[in-house]
Amino acid sequence: MMKILLTHTPHMRANYYGKRAIAGLQALGEVTLYQGDTTLEDAGLIKAAGGMDIIVVDRATAVPAAIFATLPGLRAVHRCAVDIRNIDVDAASRAGVLVTRAKPGFVESVTELVFGLLVDLNRGISHAAAAYHTGILPEARLGRQLSGTTIGLIGYGAIGRALAPLACAMGMEVLISDPYARIDPAYRHVSFEDLLAQSDHVVCLAAATEETENLINATALARMKPDAVFINVSRGNLVDEDALATVLHEGRIAGAALDVGRAPDQMPTPYLAGFPNVIATPHIGGLTPPAIEAQALHTVEQVRALVDGGVPEGAVNSATWSRRP
Repeated sequence: MMKILLTHTPHMRANYYGKRAIAGLQALGEVTLYQGDTTLEDAGLIKAAGGMDIIVVDRATAVPAAIFATLPGLRAVHRCAVDIRNIDVDAASRAGVLVTRAKPGFVESVTELVFGLLVDLNRGISHAAAAYHTGILPEARLGRQLSGTTIGLIGYGAIGRALAPLACAMGMEVLISDPYARIDPAYRHVSFEDLLAQSDHVVCLAAATEETENLINATALARMKPDAVFINVSRGNLVDEDALATVLHEGRIAGAALDVGRAPDQMPTPYLAGFPNVIATPHIGGLTPPAIEAQALHTVEQVRALVDGGVPEGAVNSATWSRRP
Protein backbone atom coordinates (compact mmCIF):
# COMPACT_ATOMS: atom_id res chain seq x y z
CA MET A 1 0.00 0.00 0.00
CA MET A 2 1.04 3.57 -0.63
CA LYS A 3 2.25 5.45 2.45
CA ILE A 4 0.69 8.91 2.66
CA LEU A 5 1.51 11.83 4.97
CA LEU A 6 -1.13 14.50 5.58
CA THR A 7 0.74 17.56 6.90
CA HIS A 8 -2.22 19.52 8.28
CA THR A 9 -2.11 20.20 12.03
CA PRO A 10 -5.19 18.91 13.91
CA HIS A 11 -6.71 22.41 13.77
CA MET A 12 -5.99 22.73 10.05
CA ARG A 13 -7.43 19.26 9.42
CA ALA A 14 -10.68 20.24 11.12
CA ASN A 15 -10.97 23.44 9.11
CA TYR A 16 -9.34 22.53 5.80
CA TYR A 17 -9.56 18.79 5.20
CA GLY A 18 -12.30 16.97 7.07
CA LYS A 19 -13.29 13.42 7.94
CA ARG A 20 -14.72 12.52 4.55
CA ALA A 21 -11.49 13.37 2.73
CA ILE A 22 -9.37 11.61 5.36
CA ALA A 23 -11.49 8.49 4.93
CA GLY A 24 -10.97 8.75 1.17
CA LEU A 25 -7.19 8.80 1.62
CA GLN A 26 -7.31 5.90 4.07
CA ALA A 27 -9.10 3.81 1.47
CA LEU A 28 -6.14 4.35 -0.86
CA GLY A 29 -3.17 3.75 1.42
CA GLU A 30 -1.60 3.85 4.85
CA VAL A 31 -2.18 7.41 6.09
CA THR A 32 -0.13 9.21 8.74
CA LEU A 33 -1.81 12.27 10.26
CA TYR A 34 0.59 14.92 11.57
CA GLN A 35 -0.24 15.61 15.23
CA GLY A 36 1.90 18.67 15.95
CA ASP A 37 0.49 22.10 16.78
CA THR A 38 2.85 24.05 14.52
CA THR A 39 3.49 23.90 10.78
CA LEU A 40 6.08 21.36 9.69
CA GLU A 41 9.33 22.95 8.54
CA ASP A 42 12.51 21.63 6.89
CA ALA A 43 13.99 18.93 9.17
CA GLY A 44 10.62 18.33 10.80
CA LEU A 45 8.99 17.70 7.44
CA ILE A 46 11.86 15.45 6.33
CA LYS A 47 11.50 13.38 9.51
CA ALA A 48 7.71 13.15 9.25
CA ALA A 49 7.86 12.20 5.57
CA GLY A 50 10.54 9.53 5.94
CA GLY A 51 9.45 6.39 4.10
CA MET A 52 6.40 8.10 2.57
CA ASP A 53 5.35 7.69 -1.06
CA ILE A 54 3.02 10.69 -1.09
CA ILE A 55 2.73 13.94 0.84
CA VAL A 56 -0.62 15.75 0.87
CA VAL A 57 0.47 19.17 1.99
CA ASP A 58 -1.48 22.06 3.50
CA ARG A 59 -1.11 25.58 2.12
CA ALA A 60 1.21 26.81 4.90
CA THR A 61 3.80 24.02 4.69
CA ALA A 62 6.73 24.84 2.44
CA VAL A 63 8.36 22.03 0.46
CA PRO A 64 11.97 23.09 -0.26
CA ALA A 65 14.54 21.39 -2.47
CA ALA A 66 16.02 19.42 0.45
CA ILE A 67 12.84 17.38 0.74
CA PHE A 68 13.23 15.89 -2.71
CA ALA A 69 16.96 15.29 -2.35
CA THR A 70 16.59 13.61 1.06
CA LEU A 71 13.57 11.39 0.40
CA PRO A 72 14.42 9.08 -2.52
CA GLY A 73 11.17 7.14 -2.13
CA LEU A 74 8.90 10.14 -2.42
CA ARG A 75 6.73 9.94 -5.53
CA ALA A 76 4.37 12.92 -5.35
CA VAL A 77 3.45 16.07 -3.44
CA HIS A 78 -0.20 17.06 -3.64
CA ARG A 79 -0.99 20.63 -2.53
CA CYS A 80 -4.42 21.02 -0.97
CA ALA A 81 -4.65 24.54 -2.42
CA VAL A 82 -4.11 26.35 -5.70
CA ASP A 83 -1.04 28.32 -4.60
CA ILE A 84 2.17 26.27 -4.98
CA ARG A 85 4.70 29.12 -4.69
CA ASN A 86 6.31 27.66 -1.56
CA ILE A 87 6.92 24.29 -3.22
CA ASP A 88 10.23 24.10 -5.10
CA VAL A 89 8.74 22.69 -8.29
CA ASP A 90 12.05 22.93 -10.18
CA ALA A 91 13.75 20.77 -7.54
CA ALA A 92 10.85 18.34 -7.62
CA SER A 93 11.14 18.08 -11.39
CA ARG A 94 14.89 17.43 -11.22
CA ALA A 95 14.23 14.66 -8.72
CA GLY A 96 11.39 13.17 -10.79
CA VAL A 97 8.73 13.91 -8.14
CA LEU A 98 5.23 14.88 -9.26
CA VAL A 99 3.67 18.09 -7.92
CA THR A 100 -0.05 18.80 -8.16
CA ARG A 101 -2.34 21.61 -7.10
CA ALA A 102 -6.01 21.42 -6.12
CA LYS A 103 -8.68 22.98 -8.26
CA PRO A 104 -10.21 26.31 -7.14
CA GLY A 105 -13.24 25.00 -5.30
CA PHE A 106 -13.59 28.28 -3.41
CA VAL A 107 -14.93 30.47 -6.24
CA GLU A 108 -18.51 30.78 -5.01
CA SER A 109 -17.48 31.33 -1.40
CA VAL A 110 -14.94 34.04 -2.21
CA THR A 111 -17.39 35.74 -4.57
CA GLU A 112 -19.99 35.91 -1.81
CA LEU A 113 -17.44 37.35 0.61
CA VAL A 114 -16.55 40.11 -1.86
CA PHE A 115 -20.17 41.25 -1.93
CA GLY A 116 -20.34 41.15 1.84
CA LEU A 117 -17.24 43.34 2.05
CA LEU A 118 -18.62 45.69 -0.61
CA VAL A 119 -21.83 46.25 1.33
CA ASP A 120 -19.98 46.62 4.62
CA LEU A 121 -17.47 49.14 3.29
CA ASN A 122 -20.15 51.26 1.70
CA ARG A 123 -22.76 51.08 4.47
CA GLY A 124 -20.64 51.00 7.64
CA ILE A 125 -22.13 47.80 9.04
CA SER A 126 -19.08 46.65 11.00
CA HIS A 127 -18.51 50.06 12.56
CA ALA A 128 -22.12 50.40 13.66
CA ALA A 129 -22.20 46.88 15.07
CA ALA A 130 -18.91 47.43 16.94
CA ALA A 131 -20.24 50.63 18.49
CA TYR A 132 -23.42 48.92 19.67
CA HIS A 133 -21.37 46.04 21.12
CA THR A 134 -19.43 48.50 23.28
CA GLY A 135 -22.57 50.29 24.45
CA ILE A 136 -22.11 53.33 22.19
CA LEU A 137 -24.96 54.66 20.07
CA PRO A 138 -23.46 54.92 16.56
CA GLU A 139 -24.04 57.90 14.33
CA ALA A 140 -26.41 57.20 11.44
CA ARG A 141 -24.24 58.02 8.45
CA LEU A 142 -25.14 58.32 4.79
CA GLY A 143 -24.04 55.22 2.90
CA ARG A 144 -23.49 54.47 -0.76
CA GLN A 145 -25.83 52.36 -2.88
CA LEU A 146 -23.98 49.84 -5.03
CA SER A 147 -26.41 50.08 -7.94
CA GLY A 148 -25.28 52.84 -10.25
CA THR A 149 -21.63 52.67 -9.19
CA THR A 150 -18.60 51.26 -11.00
CA ILE A 151 -16.65 48.21 -9.89
CA GLY A 152 -13.20 47.46 -11.25
CA LEU A 153 -11.89 43.89 -11.26
CA ILE A 154 -8.13 43.46 -11.47
CA GLY A 155 -7.88 39.99 -12.94
CA TYR A 156 -10.48 37.97 -14.84
CA GLY A 157 -9.90 34.45 -13.62
CA ALA A 158 -12.47 32.13 -12.08
CA ILE A 159 -13.53 34.56 -9.34
CA GLY A 160 -13.65 37.52 -11.71
CA ARG A 161 -15.84 35.58 -14.12
CA ALA A 162 -18.20 34.68 -11.26
CA LEU A 163 -18.23 38.17 -9.77
CA ALA A 164 -18.76 40.22 -12.93
CA PRO A 165 -22.27 39.01 -13.91
CA LEU A 166 -23.52 39.35 -10.32
CA ALA A 167 -22.23 42.90 -10.10
CA CYS A 168 -23.84 43.66 -13.43
CA ALA A 169 -27.16 42.19 -12.24
CA MET A 170 -27.00 44.52 -9.23
CA GLY A 171 -26.83 47.53 -11.54
CA MET A 172 -23.10 48.14 -11.37
CA GLU A 173 -20.91 49.01 -14.34
CA VAL A 174 -18.11 46.44 -14.55
CA LEU A 175 -14.58 47.35 -15.62
CA ILE A 176 -11.96 44.63 -16.05
CA SER A 177 -8.20 44.86 -16.38
CA ASP A 178 -6.43 41.68 -17.41
CA PRO A 179 -3.86 41.64 -20.22
CA TYR A 180 -4.06 37.87 -20.67
CA ALA A 181 -7.79 37.09 -20.63
CA ARG A 182 -10.53 37.31 -23.22
CA ILE A 183 -13.18 39.56 -21.69
CA ASP A 184 -16.92 39.08 -22.11
CA PRO A 185 -18.23 41.99 -24.24
CA ALA A 186 -20.85 42.71 -21.55
CA TYR A 187 -18.07 44.38 -19.55
CA ARG A 188 -15.56 47.12 -20.33
CA HIS A 189 -12.00 45.93 -20.84
CA VAL A 190 -9.78 48.81 -19.76
CA SER A 191 -6.18 49.48 -18.85
CA PHE A 192 -5.00 49.06 -15.28
CA GLU A 193 -4.58 52.81 -14.97
CA ASP A 194 -8.07 53.60 -16.29
CA LEU A 195 -9.64 51.02 -14.00
CA LEU A 196 -8.08 52.64 -10.96
CA ALA A 197 -9.12 56.13 -12.02
CA GLN A 198 -12.72 55.27 -12.90
CA SER A 199 -13.79 52.69 -10.31
CA ASP A 200 -15.73 53.32 -7.11
CA HIS A 201 -14.72 49.86 -5.87
CA VAL A 202 -11.39 48.28 -6.84
CA VAL A 203 -11.25 44.51 -6.29
CA CYS A 204 -7.87 42.77 -6.49
CA LEU A 205 -8.23 39.29 -7.99
CA ALA A 206 -4.97 38.88 -9.92
CA ALA A 207 -2.73 35.89 -9.40
CA ALA A 208 0.38 36.32 -7.27
CA THR A 209 3.41 36.22 -9.60
CA GLU A 210 6.69 38.07 -9.93
CA GLU A 211 4.92 40.39 -12.37
CA THR A 212 2.17 41.31 -9.89
CA GLU A 213 4.40 41.73 -6.82
CA ASN A 214 3.45 45.12 -5.27
CA LEU A 215 1.11 45.80 -8.19
CA ILE A 216 -0.93 48.00 -5.86
CA ASN A 217 1.79 50.49 -5.00
CA ALA A 218 1.90 54.22 -4.24
CA THR A 219 1.51 55.14 -7.91
CA ALA A 220 -1.50 52.87 -8.37
CA LEU A 221 -3.21 54.04 -5.18
CA ALA A 222 -2.69 57.67 -6.16
CA ARG A 223 -4.84 57.06 -9.24
CA MET A 224 -7.88 55.97 -7.21
CA LYS A 225 -10.79 58.29 -6.44
CA PRO A 226 -10.72 59.76 -2.93
CA ASP A 227 -14.13 58.17 -2.19
CA ALA A 228 -13.21 54.79 -3.70
CA VAL A 229 -12.64 51.61 -1.70
CA PHE A 230 -10.10 48.83 -2.21
CA ILE A 231 -10.72 45.10 -1.63
CA ASN A 232 -8.05 42.40 -1.68
CA VAL A 233 -9.08 38.73 -1.70
CA SER A 234 -6.13 37.55 -3.79
CA ARG A 235 -2.75 37.59 -2.02
CA GLY A 236 -0.94 40.09 0.17
CA ASN A 237 2.05 40.02 -2.19
CA LEU A 238 0.14 42.19 -4.64
CA VAL A 239 -0.01 45.14 -2.25
CA ASP A 240 2.68 47.54 -1.07
CA GLU A 241 1.39 47.69 2.48
CA ASP A 242 3.34 50.83 3.43
CA ALA A 243 1.78 52.66 0.50
CA LEU A 244 -1.70 51.41 1.41
CA ALA A 245 -1.19 52.44 5.04
CA THR A 246 -0.21 55.94 3.90
CA VAL A 247 -3.28 56.55 1.74
CA LEU A 248 -5.59 55.13 4.39
CA HIS A 249 -4.02 57.25 7.13
CA GLU A 250 -4.21 60.39 5.00
CA GLY A 251 -7.77 59.66 3.86
CA ARG A 252 -6.82 59.59 0.17
CA ILE A 253 -9.15 56.62 -0.37
CA ALA A 254 -12.31 55.92 1.60
CA GLY A 255 -11.34 52.54 2.97
CA ALA A 256 -10.18 49.00 2.36
CA ALA A 257 -11.27 45.43 3.03
CA LEU A 258 -8.59 42.76 3.36
CA ASP A 259 -9.02 39.00 3.57
CA VAL A 260 -5.34 38.40 2.84
CA GLY A 261 -2.02 40.00 3.64
CA ARG A 262 1.65 39.45 4.39
CA ALA A 263 1.20 38.02 7.88
CA PRO A 264 1.76 34.25 8.43
CA ASP A 265 -0.63 31.94 6.57
CA GLN A 266 -1.44 34.83 4.20
CA MET A 267 -3.43 36.63 6.89
CA PRO A 268 -4.01 40.41 6.86
CA THR A 269 -1.19 42.30 8.56
CA PRO A 270 -2.47 43.30 12.04
CA TYR A 271 -1.12 46.85 11.71
CA LEU A 272 -3.20 47.47 8.59
CA ALA A 273 -6.19 45.55 9.92
CA GLY A 274 -6.32 47.92 12.88
CA PHE A 275 -6.97 51.04 10.81
CA PRO A 276 -10.43 52.49 11.51
CA ASN A 277 -11.26 52.60 7.79
CA VAL A 278 -10.28 48.97 7.21
CA ILE A 279 -12.40 45.82 7.45
CA ALA A 280 -10.24 42.73 7.86
CA THR A 281 -11.12 39.05 7.92
CA PRO A 282 -8.63 36.23 8.74
CA HIS A 283 -8.33 34.67 5.28
CA ILE A 284 -11.81 33.17 5.35
CA GLY A 285 -12.70 33.66 1.68
CA GLY A 286 -12.69 29.94 0.99
CA LEU A 287 -13.45 28.80 4.52
CA THR A 288 -16.87 27.20 3.99
CA PRO A 289 -17.66 23.48 4.02
CA PRO A 290 -18.38 23.22 0.26
CA ALA A 291 -15.20 25.08 -0.68
CA ILE A 292 -12.95 23.19 1.71
CA GLU A 293 -14.40 19.79 0.83
CA ALA A 294 -14.06 20.45 -2.90
CA GLN A 295 -10.31 21.01 -2.60
CA ALA A 296 -9.71 18.24 -0.07
CA LEU A 297 -11.64 15.69 -2.11
CA HIS A 298 -9.77 16.79 -5.22
CA THR A 299 -6.49 15.74 -3.56
CA VAL A 300 -8.09 12.38 -2.80
CA GLU A 301 -8.92 11.96 -6.48
CA GLN A 302 -5.37 12.96 -7.39
CA VAL A 303 -3.96 10.27 -5.10
CA ARG A 304 -6.46 7.78 -6.56
CA ALA A 305 -5.28 8.58 -10.08
CA LEU A 306 -1.67 8.09 -9.03
CA VAL A 307 -2.43 4.76 -7.33
CA ASP A 308 -4.25 3.65 -10.49
CA GLY A 309 -1.22 4.51 -12.61
CA GLY A 310 -2.61 7.67 -14.21
CA VAL A 311 -1.58 11.31 -14.28
CA PRO A 312 -3.67 13.29 -11.78
CA GLU A 313 -5.65 16.33 -12.84
CA GLY A 314 -3.81 19.41 -11.57
CA ALA A 315 -0.32 18.03 -12.18
CA VAL A 316 2.15 20.82 -12.94
CA ASN A 317 5.27 18.84 -13.93
CA SER A 318 4.07 15.49 -15.28
CA ALA A 319 6.59 15.64 -18.14
CA THR A 320 9.47 15.15 -15.67
CA TRP A 321 7.72 12.65 -13.38
CA SER A 322 9.96 9.58 -13.21
CA ARG A 323 9.23 8.27 -9.69
CA ARG A 324 5.99 6.66 -10.78
CA PRO A 325 4.36 3.88 -8.75
